[in-house]
Amino acid sequence: MADPARARRLAKRIGAIVASAIEYEIKDPRLTMVTVTDTRVTNDLHDATVYYTVMGQTLSDEPDFAGAAAALDKAKGVLRTKVGAGTGVRFTPTLTFVLDTMADSARHMEELLDRTRAADAALAEVRQGAVHAGDADPYKESAAEEPAAYEDDERRPD
Repeated sequence: MADPARARRLAKRIGAIVASAIEYEIKDPRLTMVTVTDTRVTNDLHDATVYYTVMGQTLSDEPDFAGAAAALDKAKGVLRTKVGAGTGVRFTPTLTFVLDTMADSARHMEELLDRTRAADAALAEVRQGAVHAGDADPYKESAAEEPAAYEDDERRPD
């Protein structure tokens, strides 16, 4: 087992090497809009998981997730060779590519928060002219309900 700090450093280095290779060295057009977001390495330094996202060419275009996954799978051997040359570790970790869904999860959470804010605003508008039911102070005691004063000191509660 390697030191967890060493695994984190190696993961960071692997992410930088893979991102650089995808951007500058691998000429597959399906990888032009792929971004490496995170890399994790197991503590035994034998397996590395590279998380990536894919963007469309324009804002209206849908990303080609299947094409990017196929291109990364095809380039896996070349990328592993570059990782081995760039890290200098005894055993080059196997690379696994996983589509990062964090951006989609964040977008979904933002939509939920927007709906909640809209519902809160609608509730605040309804609440503007509302009045409380009953008296303004329902706990106010009248003078008739006050306990009578004790005349005898022995009966007075402590």
